[in-house]
Amino acid sequence: MRKTTIVAACCALLFALPASAQDETEKAVEKYRQMLKEDPWSNPGFLDADRGEALWKTAAGPNKATLEKCDLGKGAGVVDGAFAELPRYFADAGKVMDLETRLLWCMEKIQGFNRADLVKRPHPSGGQPVKDLGAMATYVASKSSGQKFAAKLDTPPEKAVVELGQAVFWRRQGPHDFACATCHADSGKRIRLQGLPFLLQPEEAKKVIGEWPAYRVSSTHVMTMQHRLYDCYWQMRMPELEMGSDVSVALIAYLTKNAQGGEIAVPGLKR
Repeated sequence: MRKTTIVAACCALLFALPASAQDETEKAVEKYRQMLKEDPWSNPGFLDADRGEALWKTAAGPNKATLEKCDLGKGAGVVDGAFAELPRYFADAGKVMDLETRLLWCMEKIQGFNRADLVKRPHPSGGQPVKDLGAMATYVASKSSGQKFAAKLDTPPEKAVVELGQAVFWRRQGPHDFACATCHADSGKRIRLQGLPFLLQPEEAKKVIGEWPAYRVSSTHVMTMQHRLYDCYWQMRMPELEMGSDVSVALIAYLTKNAQGGEIAVPGLKR
């Protein structure tokens, strides 16, 4: 009897260790993040924000034009506070756009770039710097740091996009029958060592959404929200999510609506 009890206790300890080790590792990772946040200039994402500012002001494309005539919703060339009010409906484009989609539109209409070329391979691979569009998005978003998300999303086109985003968030699809909600519609979930945010809970959404674009230590580059969604779709083994697509903008609008009033802290810092 005693031998059986000892074996049972050892087995219980064996199965308990992985969870305990995982908890300790997650705490260590969070401590590392906090150390970097205490010294904001240790975040390499600021280098990409600076590069994005230079790109914003540099003439480029077939038209040899800068993006200083790009209207992000607050007037031509105005970047301060623009990100805090996006996504929004733009009458000149006739559609609701998030930051990156609007930048794509301006690069096409003002600078003369071919949109098909811009969306062909818009995201960096691991170890590679964020692409030019992502750097500009980081720059523009950083000019709203410290502000609150204030996208109204109250016009009929905006409401329709938010509703589409909600439907997509809950829709199960793909070879594994996954949805965004599979990972992000409950608390206490995690994948490997990474906690998964409960994005339906306003307080958690406010904390998480306002940190993108963010520098990811694991991939050593800045990842924008469009890239984050692309990566989620890839992990779900879904068809490739095109930059600036209706689905990507709808999801961002829905998540931003959930995060309304949350503070923006860009560039964020992620594992």
